[in-house]
Amino acid sequence: MNAQTREHIAEHLGHKILQCQPLQGGCIGEVYRVDLDSGSSVVAKVDSSAQPTLTIEGDMLTYLREHSALPVPTVLLNTPQLLLMEHLRGDSHFSDPAQKHAAELLAALHSNSATTFGLDWDTRIGALHQPNSQESDWLTFFRDHRILHMTDLAREEGVMPAGLHQRLHRFAADLDKFIKAPVRPALLHGDVWTTNVLAAGNRITGFIDPAIYYGHPEIELAFTTLFGTFGTPFFERYHEISPISSGFFEIRKEIYNLYPLLVHVRLFGAGYLSGIERCISRHGY
Repeated sequence: MNAQTREHIAEHLGHKILQCQPLQGGCIGEVYRVDLDSGSSVVAKVDSSAQPTLTIEGDMLTYLREHSALPVPTVLLNTPQLLLMEHLRGDSHFSDPAQKHAAELLAALHSNSATTFGLDWDTRIGALHQPNSQESDWLTFFRDHRILHMTDLAREEGVMPAGLHQRLHRFAADLDKFIKAPVRPALLHGDVWTTNVLAAGNRITGFIDPAIYYGHPEIELAFTTLFGTFGTPFFERYHEISPISSGFFEIRKEIYNLYPLLVHVRLFGAGYLSGIERCISRHGY
């Protein structure tokens, strides 16, 4: 972190900075823990790119705080180049009781609804633009603004073969054979994987780095399985609160995980194509 940014943070918070410690995580910019002479700490994200976009993350955190009870860091300063947030204690290791607590928190989040799928502004998932054009139909939203949006951009960027691109289009045209709309749109965190959740002891202390929109709760649940964020204790508790329909684990989980896999193809390359290939091949495409 350069001296000018340190000075800006100190001036805004009204405290001297004792040290800045780099933190792991985040696809946008640099992340630091900033220790202050008050004895408290904040998290600073710095985006020095030509087109900084940190305000989107700050706006998403504020939206979650204003529209749900999900524990997220308080935003202290929100500019395109600099985002200051409350520092939340904890790490990304989850005991069985912590998993159950996570289920309770996400079930409560998903109880917040809207009249349409999407959001009235676009967000980001990692470093990628995430379109949230509002739709009254879940299948239309998931097909056009999640699967095909990422599929077409992956092809344009040269990380997806033409044959797989065509097969994904055929599969997307038949999504109504495999998934159904939820009773209502649900507010989603949108990026619940291991390092975006913090716990201390048996309690969840925070969710960070969101990618919010209103969608089907099942896409959120599926995402937690892709990299092993949560397991049986989480799903048993979630099911007690909000029953998961039959066929989710057998069929729909894998289909919903096409979206984060496509995100990873664009962010990290062709190594994630095999999971996409396996999914659509299993269904005959």
